[in-house]
Order: sequence, then C-alpha cells, then structure tokens
Amino acid sequence: MNFDENEPQSVREQRLAAERAARRAVRKAAPLDLRGAHIGAAITVIALVVLGWLGKLGALAIVSGAVLLWFAAALAWVYADGDGGRHALQRAYRITFGWGDGIC
Repeated sequence: MNFDENEPQSVREQRLAAERAARRAVRKAAPLDLRGAHIGAAITVIALVVLGWLGKLGALAIVSGAVLLWFAAALAWVYADGDGGRHALQRAYRITFGWGDGIC
C-alpha cells in the first residue's frame, strides 16, 4: 500500500478498494489448512466431556457458551467480509479452533 500525499481522496479510496478486493479474492481462492483447527476442536470437546463427567455443569455451560459465542462472532465477521457458504463455515471454524496449530 503506497500513499501519495498529493493524491485526491476519491482516487485513494478507489485504489484501496481495489487492493482490498484483490486480497479478498486471494484469500477466498486459497485452500484452508484445517489440521490445527481439528486438533483445537478435539481438545475442546475432550475438555467439555471431562467437565461433564466431573459434574461441573456450571463450568460446562460457561465454556461451551464461550466457544459458541466465539464461533458465532467469527461467522458473522466472515459473512460481513463477503464470504458465504461452506467456505465461510470453514473460515469461522479455523478462526475458532485454529489455536490448535500452536500445539502440533
């Protein structure tokens, strides 16, 4: 992103919009690596099962609600970004559980 101080605002906005559209097209075309997200989801499910097994229903409700809220927020953000369908669900899944990449 290059900035020219003498560039009119309308030209700058058009250029930035074109750059955002180009980055969005590249992001939509790129395949998603969901391996780390699967690991993160598996660890989350295991933690929820352990909380349920131990009878910590309050903690179970809080953790599962937080994960659900985070996924809903990620899905809303992805849809607002202009993505839709299966790719939007995969991106929201990757945003929610992608922390599993740090484990493997």
